[in-house]
Amino acid sequence: MHSENTFEENSYEDLFYNRLTQLRSAKKVSARDMSLSIGQNPGYINGLENKKGLPSMTVFFYICDYLNVTPKEFFDESIICPEQFKNLCQDMKELRHDDLQLLWTLTKRLQK
Repeated sequence: MHSENTFEENSYEDLFYNRLTQLRSAKKVSARDMSLSIGQNPGYINGLENKKGLPSMTVFFYICDYLNVTPKEFFDESIICPEQFKNLCQDMKELRHDDLQLLWTLTKRLQK
């Protein structure tokens, strides 16, 4: 059972490292700029992305805040661009029924 937990922990760690890189790249910000923006040394994010440690919970929340995602969104790999997804969902709430239907039809067509 211990080896099972180690595998799960490594999987979650890899998810963290990969997701951090993905979300930072999507925001089009350098690792250095992000590090400085969250109050860390210039190489901090680069170190994380190179699997050299994990952030404290406090720093993780700073990372989420900087990326404009919730911790849940951070770990939800099904949402490639959480910030844009959130904005789109908010905008869709204001659409009329027929416009929402049109958007749904367009979405289905784009998925092909």
